[in-house]
Amino acid sequence: MFRMWAKIWKENRLVRDMVVCREESDTRTHKIFAALDEVCRCFDLSKPIWLDSTIADFKKHDRTRFTQDNFIDTIDFDFLEIHIIEED
Repeated sequence: MFRMWAKIWKENRLVRDMVVCREESDTRTHKIFAALDEVCRCFDLSKPIWLDSTIADFKKHDRTRFTQDNFIDTIDFDFLEIHIIEED
């Protein structure tokens, strides 16, 4: 099973969070993008842009933060953090 934890932070406080579970057999990249799509749908956000720094951070730590620089639309929080918490 693949599980990703998504959290919205504002002023150093956790505002919203959710865990996305994916059970289908697919590539890791497809699972991450599908989970992120589900998070954006539930949180009513536009899809964030993966910048080089975002990709590097994710590769190194299995977690990353999407700030205003990653979104085309204006966001009303400080950042969206995603973290892989389980992976088969």
